[in-house]
Amino acid sequence: MSSDHVQSLERGLAVIRAFDARRPELTLSEVAKICDLTRAAARRFLLTLVDLGYVRTDGRLFSLTPRVLELGYAFLSSLSLPDVAAPHLERLVSQIHESSSLSILDGDDIVYVARVPTSRIMAVSINLGTRFPAYATSMGRVLLASLPADDLEAYLERVTLHRLTAKTVATTAALRSELGRVRAQGYAIVDQELEEGLRAIAAPIHDRAGAVAGAVNVSVHAARATVEAMRRRLLPPLLDATAAIDADLRLNGHHAARA
Repeated sequence: MSSDHVQSLERGLAVIRAFDARRPELTLSEVAKICDLTRAAARRFLLTLVDLGYVRTDGRLFSLTPRVLELGYAFLSSLSLPDVAAPHLERLVSQIHESSSLSILDGDDIVYVARVPTSRIMAVSINLGTRFPAYATSMGRVLLASLPADDLEAYLERVTLHRLTAKTVATTAALRSELGRVRAQGYAIVDQELEEGLRAIAAPIHDRAGAVAGAVNVSVHAARATVEAMRRRLLPPLLDATAAIDADLRLNGHHAARA
């Protein structure tokens, strides 16, 4: 760890990240446990965030305020990728009448940076900035498959594969094999591994240097399309859309940024 590393800043950010869609409100003890802090330290961080306007409290429960959006806005507003991709996602959705999203890899998660929904088919609401574990998503597998070999091996060594559904990939060996298949075929299909009843297909987009800059998916309810139907009906327009985004990114001069 660098001598310039500021541990208090790291811990303060960890406190913010402790809150998510499943845990929008937390007690002091819960924050301390999640962040591996003493109660006294957790209290100091939380009350500092309250003073700064990023957290609110009723005296027992703590929750984030909309002000935390400022922390991500500067990044999203400077990122040309969503702007370039947006019209292509809209065109794709109007053609296939299914939802489509764009994400990038941030650590071990995917982060949604653009989305064009049709109807809500997931139990969890998806917004810009929503994160999911990369291993259980079609976009995540596309992005993981694009990693340099050393980075991928490091990921496979540290990842814990939580069984989000009965179909979620269970072993790193199985995940490694699936990522090899994704790399060879150029797209990924995930069948109800993130959420029961949800299928998704994804393909990569590339910057002007040919590096993978992100991934685009199409998600459907399992009752509306089999895996084979997705491959037959949705893959061709998806690949057309990603090719068009690639072309615009080359003109735009966009370079992928490693998270």
